[in-house]
Amino acid sequence: MDPAFIQAPEHRPSAISHQFAEGVPIIDLSPLLSPDSKKSNLLSIEFIDPATLSTLVDKIKHGCKDWGFFQVINHGVPIELRRAVEEVSIKFFGFPLPEKRKVRRDEENTMGYYDEENTKNVRDWKEVFDFSVRSPIVIPELEGDSIKSVTTLANQWPENLPEMRSVCKAYAQATQKLAVRLLELISLSLGLPVSRLNAFFKDQTSFIRLNHYPPCPSPNEALGVGRHKDFGALTVLAQDDVGGLEVKRKDGEWVAVKPVPNSYIINIGDIIQVWSNDEYESAEHRVVVNSKRERFSMPFFYIPSACEFIEPLEEKMSEKNPPNYLPYNWGHFYISRKLSNFKKRNTENLQIQHFRASKLNA
Repeated sequence: MDPAFIQAPEHRPSAISHQFAEGVPIIDLSPLLSPDSKKSNLLSIEFIDPATLSTLVDKIKHGCKDWGFFQVINHGVPIELRRAVEEVSIKFFGFPLPEKRKVRRDEENTMGYYDEENTKNVRDWKEVFDFSVRSPIVIPELEGDSIKSVTTLANQWPENLPEMRSVCKAYAQATQKLAVRLLELISLSLGLPVSRLNAFFKDQTSFIRLNHYPPCPSPNEALGVGRHKDFGALTVLAQDDVGGLEVKRKDGEWVAVKPVPNSYIINIGDIIQVWSNDEYESAEHRVVVNSKRERFSMPFFYIPSACEFIEPLEEKMSEKNPPNYLPYNWGHFYISRKLSNFKKRNTENLQIQHFRASKLNA
């Protein structure tokens, strides 16, 4: 839910029909808890019986196809670890601005702190801190078989909050395990082998964002995050009890996702839309601000290796169902979007519609 992902500027309407999105499925993952889960909290598809697995996969399919969103409970991520990250987030964002800016991100390295004053592209009412699951990340931008350029992204950690690094790294590993299981369930829901998508993430470029939304004095004139779709594969979002996330339903109405304690909100991104050849569609969403309470959230963006070329999977194409997208290099796409926070461009940010086969062949 990066500011760079936004498709168009937007102000919050003065009147919104706030309907809690009861239709967004809440899926219980406890059937995936392994026999020794009391010790490990690990999710596993290996131990689940076929009938229970089939029911679970159907629920995942409903969430992906009808909403692009679902929530999960009994997910295996230790609540103590999640709370520890929330605590260091509160401490970090409570620092004076000059202290936070010691680890600010820039166009050379987009990991670290970001606020509205260290960017040329102001859009959102929030401040963030980004860190990657793997660090450093070396991203070659490919053009055909040649390397156009190489970008290195490295995590930055505040010196006066030493526990932040270890807590965040442990949380990243735990959340990644959940993302892997969810991706396997999504693969099954598409009629693919359980591990069909795993290889794309061997050298993943995944990252986690710590979001802080201060109270907004004019909530009718601003958004925490404008309407957008996530350009990655899968987003695993932890949010506090303040709420604010809204999802655009298939009929065009914006509905609020009511926070469920200790749950995760999951949404598929543009990459799964491309892999599925439009069988699944990523959904627009946004965050509304609160005039009285600050809000914290932590999205985990599960995204593939930089060297991968993203295109419809062979299994999702046929003579009657030709590819809707031409291949695009993930490293080039990723860097162009991340740098859009810092560089004014004469052209629109890259979107998956730029790679639609019908458009390029017209």
